[in-house]
Amino acid sequence: MPTPEQPSLIVRQKSPQNTEFPFASLSDWLIPTELFFVRNHFASPDLDARDWRLHVGGAVERPIELDLDSIKAMRSTTFTAVVECAGNGRVYYVPPKEGLQWQNGAVGNAAWTGVLLREILEMAGVKRTAREVLLVGADSGVVDTNKKTASPGPIAFARSLPLEKAMAHSTILAYSMNEEALTRDHGYPLRAVVGGWFGMAWVKWITHITVVEQPFLGYWQARDYFRWERSLGEPRLVPLAEMEVKAQIARPVQGAHLIAGQPYRIFGAAWSGEAVIRQVQVCTGDGRGWREGRLLETERPFAWRLWEYMWTPEEVGRYILRCRAIDGAGCVQPDLPRSDCESYAANWIVPVEVTVVPEPQTYEEEFVI
Repeated sequence: MPTPEQPSLIVRQKSPQNTEFPFASLSDWLIPTELFFVRNHFASPDLDARDWRLHVGGAVERPIELDLDSIKAMRSTTFTAVVECAGNGRVYYVPPKEGLQWQNGAVGNAAWTGVLLREILEMAGVKRTAREVLLVGADSGVVDTNKKTASPGPIAFARSLPLEKAMAHSTILAYSMNEEALTRDHGYPLRAVVGGWFGMAWVKWITHITVVEQPFLGYWQARDYFRWERSLGEPRLVPLAEMEVKAQIARPVQGAHLIAGQPYRIFGAAWSGEAVIRQVQVCTGDGRGWREGRLLETERPFAWRLWEYMWTPEEVGRYILRCRAIDGAGCVQPDLPRSDCESYAANWIVPVEVTVVPEPQTYEEEFVI
């Protein structure tokens, strides 16, 4: 059984494998690969790097084909970035929404090593008419058989990036995670790392890159992973892109018992999209309003920030703990869900209820998975 010292992934779906990091066990800035969440739409393909090739074509001057050794021989870059599944927190929707019922652990921070997507595109020579860059993975299958939302037969997982984001220094093709080769479930031999964007943009097992001259309207962009946008009046569909500003409490866990008069560390992580985290505020429900949490670690673009707040509850009773993040663009984590996000982008404040008791109890420390 999992323990605080040896947590284990939470299985949300066995086939294809989808597993969640036990967020209550958060302790380090980097999440170990073996505890990093896994989001698969189809079975993980078993690729042999000796046979694998990356094909780059479309609106380019020179279509190219690269093997893994050729890519590793290019100038490498390493940066730390947080990735969050767009459905993280879906379990908190009321009424319930369709999709995997992620709690709060479909998110993680890791060090990624690879090559800038920009450099591979420059090798191929992007034409001036280019608009987007389509990334296609080796995983494929049929989606929603016999439903209105069914795919037109077997399809690959594929998403496009605007040319500007594809050429940015925050977008790389990674072959290493936390200083080790990618595992099969994390995209071996090559995956996209798209700093600041939800995980659906981080295409795994990439085999094809196609530069396109029109907006891509494939299944995973036009029928799934979208939200509604009302800036033009009537709602229109917009593909999901940047992550939303968000902070989560790792500890104490829901239902924990704390002791009156003893200090307790409220601890968690916060992240956003293209902007860095500037503040995390905490409200303990004791009538003192929002107070400043302490940001830990060094600020790094596209990585999350761990944070803490020391609280000494003076009176016994039940308390509602809340946290909220504010990023460098001035975005504040909302109090309530937004109706236009379908079942995605659940970044509103999720309270944690604790009970303050007068003296230690006889049971062991709480730990949930």
